[in-house]
Amino acid sequence: IENVMLAAQGQTGERLLANFLTPWRVAAEERAAARKAAELLELVSLTRLAHEPARVLSGGQRKLLELARVMMADPAIILLDEPAAGVNATLLEVIIDRIRDINESGITFLLIEHNIDMVTRLCHRVLVMASGELLCEGTADEVARDQRVIEAYLGGAA
Repeated sequence: IENVMLAAQGQTGERLLANFLTPWRVAAEERAAARKAAELLELVSLTRLAHEPARVLSGGQRKLLELARVMMADPAIILLDEPAAGVNATLLEVIIDRIRDINESGITFLLIEHNIDMVTRLCHRVLVMASGELLCEGTADEVARDQRVIEAYLGGAA
């Protein structure tokens, strides 16, 4: 839970003097941050691990923890770099579901991802890059059929 609470923005207790002059405010904000962190851990299905150190979590659980931590800052947009990398199939389903849930609440996601199944299930618009250049853009189905994408990533014709 503390790992998620670290991402809370604008806490009064971040200022040394405030800790001495307004300890009641610092304590109230700390309690509010703990409540929000607990809600976010529930959102990402990590409630039972709330008091475990991050080092004991699996790779997929750490990705979920990262998602909870970024949500603590109330973002309008979230950039995720390969959220499916190194994640087992069961946790990947949880990650996909949570990204979808958060996106439906109005938060925009920008994904950098090689897992085509994840891209197809989550993305409304897909841009494919190769060697730092934009190769094509469109829906997931459109880019999957694009000959340039097939040649760049599969090495030949479909």
